[in-house]
Amino acid sequence: MRTIFLAALSTCLLAQTGRLELRSPLGREFHSLPDDKGVVAAAEKALAEHPNDVKLILKLAQAHAAVWEDKEAVAACTRGLKIDPNNVDLLIERGHRELPLRQFTQARDDLKRAADLDPKQTEAYYHLGLAHYFMGEFAPAAEAFGKGRGLVTAQDSLVNFTNWCYVALRRAGKKEEAAKALEKIPPDMQSNPGHTEFYFNLVRFYQGLKTEAAILPQPPTDTESELSFDTIAYQLGNWYLYNGDASKAKEYFAQVSKGNVWVTWGFVGSEEELSRRK
Repeated sequence: MRTIFLAALSTCLLAQTGRLELRSPLGREFHSLPDDKGVVAAAEKALAEHPNDVKLILKLAQAHAAVWEDKEAVAACTRGLKIDPNNVDLLIERGHRELPLRQFTQARDDLKRAADLDPKQTEAYYHLGLAHYFMGEFAPAAEAFGKGRGLVTAQDSLVNFTNWCYVALRRAGKKEEAAKALEKIPPDMQSNPGHTEFYFNLVRFYQGLKTEAAILPQPPTDTESELSFDTIAYQLGNWYLYNGDASKAKEYFAQVSKGNVWVTWGFVGSEEELSRRK
């Protein structure tokens, strides 16, 4: 499944010196990264030669997203959709990039339309679930995640969807359904190393097979470690929230929101939870 592509992940540029992209609900300003590798410039050059090619427009949007230029990515998708209004890939890409900009209503509308146009699009359901979730619409979020999970075949995608199915159902107050959702990940399943191992560890935590201390990474020191920390710390905050300890939940959300990788779902979710509790 499509994940947030973090440019300069290995070089870990935490100093954000690019364009202003967002003033967050907590009053922080977030910027893009420099286009040091020229990915945006290359995409713009290719598109200049074929300005109405929607595939090249999509590549430009993805290039913008690679350096956290989400506003520009959204604008590129909008340009493409004027040419091809029913282009599912552009709708999904625009909805995806509207999420870190906290444009949840627009994202929900784009992603629902994409899913209606192509009901087999797991990416549409994944990001539609996130849009509902960040808006506090937990039952519709669980429904979207459930639809997407029913379509995937890869283990990593199954684990990712299961994590979000579980937490959405818990936040919706459907504890028994949430427990049943975890049955899709049997105890003998082994994790695949890499990006989505965070979600595998979280599912094992929900199942009582791993402890909080065992899955929580050390405080982040760079972009890559912050991605891992934010993902797990945010979901641990969620876990405390739906288990009745709002104070502990707030501690986790506050830790995440002090970071710099403002495009991760853990960061977006943490800021949204804190802004509701100001």
